[in-house]
Amino acid sequence: MTNKPYHHLEDGRFRNPEGSPVRSENVNWSYTTFNKEKKKLDMTVPEEHVIKKDKVLKKFNSIKDENYIGWIGHATFLIKLGDTTIITDPVFSKNAGPLIFGPKRYTDPALSLKELPKIDLFLLTHNHYDHQDMNTIRKFPYKDTKVLTALKLGKYFKKNHFKNVEELDWYQEVKVNDIKITFLPAVHWSKRSLTDTNKTLWGSFLIEYKGKKIFFACDTGYGEIYKTIGENFGPIDLTMINIGAYDFRPMFEKSIYHTSPEEALQVARDLRSKKVLGTHWGTFVLSLEPIMEPPKRFKDNAENFGFKKDDVLIFKIGEFNKINEILN
Repeated sequence: MTNKPYHHLEDGRFRNPEGSPVRSENVNWSYTTFNKEKKKLDMTVPEEHVIKKDKVLKKFNSIKDENYIGWIGHATFLIKLGDTTIITDPVFSKNAGPLIFGPKRYTDPALSLKELPKIDLFLLTHNHYDHQDMNTIRKFPYKDTKVLTALKLGKYFKKNHFKNVEELDWYQEVKVNDIKITFLPAVHWSKRSLTDTNKTLWGSFLIEYKGKKIFFACDTGYGEIYKTIGENFGPIDLTMINIGAYDFRPMFEKSIYHTSPEEALQVARDLRSKKVLGTHWGTFVLSLEPIMEPPKRFKDNAENFGFKKDDVLIFKIGEFNKINEILN
């Protein structure tokens, strides 16, 4: 074990970076309480949260040859950089769980699988059902897409006929066309069944293209590791980070594995980010905060963490913007 990294355990499992928060033994999780509290949420989706399909397609077609970022929903984004089109944690199913179980979407994907452009690079951060969607993987139309994912997750792609799959450990780098991808730590965990907790790795992707750096965060809680990453890899031009799924009151106050909007801003500051874009909200009910609370808290707290409000970004589902306009 002396030659193994800290996050590799002797039994083959993984753990968070040294100094990360540890879940309290007093967490009182209850599906009954969660479902009871969930029914109290106002599920009214503001009309402005989702762009209508005809407008999405019109905007997408107008910029499809440019460098862009577009939000499909939850943690699923399309990112085009030069000749490389990237998809992140694609989830196109109606629910985030096995078969018909798990949280159901309350907003549809901005594009369908059949409407996706040719994808060159598929990035998967970890194996939770709202990120690793097996129905999407099975039906994905471009099986020659290059897949980059965490250690021990490659088998899910290989058995579904993907031809170019590479597993990464933290700090490994890969060149894809004229893009450099570095897999970096996150404060999270992995699990898909009763017996596989932390048997696969999790992590974030740093995407570098022509002197610009985009940090696509895995689901993550706050941890001191981000100061280290900021020192070694910053400054970051754009951090894309989870801002939802944090509040579990009355069972317990919040998850240590999902940043609150304020913690997301702290991560972005630690990474020495110029701009920060909120992800992982507005699609599934995974926790008990009001569904439209995350973006408001995110924006309202921008200046408390040294950002201008205009540099803290919230997309609508279906919104596509040119990279040079986002990073100006």
